Amino acid sequence: MRYNGLTRRRLLLTGAAAGVAGMAEAASTRHNLSSFRAVRWQEHFDTLRNGAILADTQSRALHYWSEDESFYKVYPTSVPISEELTKRGYTEVVRKVEGPTWTPTPSMRERDPSLPPVIPAGPENPLGTHALYLSWQYYRIHGTHDTRKIGRPSSDGCIGLYNEMIAELYQLATVGTQVRLI
Repeated sequence: MRYNGLTRRRLLLTGAAAGVAGMAEAASTRHNLSSFRAVRWQEHFDTLRNGAILADTQSRALHYWSEDESFYKVYPTSVPISEELTKRGYTEVVRKVEGPTWTPTPSMRERDPSLPPVIPAGPENPLGTHALYLSWQYYRIHGTHDTRKIGRPSSDGCIGLYNEMIAELYQLATVGTQVRLI
């Protein structure tokens, strides 16, 4: 059976992904993942080589597809404070770090000279527990200890997820996973 171009199997995977992500968010009921529309990877990528991540800043959702199409996950995200702070286009995961340190960008330090030069891993670190570094300098997909940020403008260009969700995505994504920000 096909529904809007999706097979019944893909619809079930989409529903399962929304359910799993919804459980991870049980502590916060601000987001209803079932309201995110299913997205077809073919609309954004030529292949699923190394898997694919689509970060949609309008819907505040991050979509992940595994290379073999066995996993499709949807996660709620934080988004940039302003449109000009986020690049759009294609990039890829170039490094994965568990317990990342955070270094403010030069423009952040210019806006706020009181920022520390580095914040080590831990509860004060804005990158949360895990980070996927992208080929674009200063851009990350990362966790956050401040769950109030998810679903809201709160970032200087990065895509933030709940720590539980970035930990899951960290396990699924590899160096070389293709990424598109729209």
